Amino acid sequence: MQESSSTGGSESRHGLPPSPPLLPPDPRAVDGRVRADMLDAGYEIRECYRVLEKAGLNVVGEVLRGQGEFIEMEHYPTDDVLDRDTHSQYYYHAHRGARDEHGHFHTFIRTGELPERIPPFDYPQASESWPHEGDAVAHLVGIAMDDWGYPTGLFATNRWVTGETWYPAESVIDLLPCFAIDHAYPSWPVNRWITAMLRLFRPHIQALLRHRDETVAAWQAAAPGQDVFEDRRLEITGYIPISVDAWLAQLAES
Repeated sequence: MQESSSTGGSESRHGLPPSPPLLPPDPRAVDGRVRADMLDAGYEIRECYRVLEKAGLNVVGEVLRGQGEFIEMEHYPTDDVLDRDTHSQYYYHAHRGARDEHGHFHTFIRTGELPERIPPFDYPQASESWPHEGDAVAHLVGIAMDDWGYPTGLFATNRWVTGETWYPAESVIDLLPCFAIDHAYPSWPVNRWITAMLRLFRPHIQALLRHRDETVAAWQAAAPGQDVFEDRRLEITGYIPISVDAWLAQLAES
């Protein structure tokens, strides 16, 4: 996984557009009611770790269990994990050449299945067809994992990476509370964990999505005649390192 700078502000040494600034959220800016929900999500994550570790298991191992040989670029589990009631979806995989991670989760809302249609970004110069109608889907965030099965960072991506339908950041942010995997396949604690991760780190995800749109706009301005959403030079639009324990401590102290 190639990461764009999390600080930005200067032109790439390769002459690519500069990355806008991306700063981690300030826990002091989190509303009290929201903070309480985030703390509850953090305790849920710790409980998932407790029951997994008690059996010598971890999040990644649970997703890969019974799936055969781990092959780069394949989705795990096969056919992804989908909650038909909440229209939430995720899968785990690894990229060739990824640095400092075992692999990562991609999380989505299947917007084409929602009761109310959400207008996608209007982009007449799209060179590839985006999923539409019932197949429309919005990518929420990626979760990078280490070799021991614990999260190390969150990231946002360009459209071509996940083949998503592109929606403005604020539309995707409105979808974040919808994400929930409320069943036991492939693992009850993993599904509880990933649902809680998107609650605990919601300010980080919001920052990544807004920064994503700023980054895409900067690249588009630098090449107005090109389809920025299919530019293979722009893969990861932003990355924020995370620690569950450190963020919980900051929330508790603020």
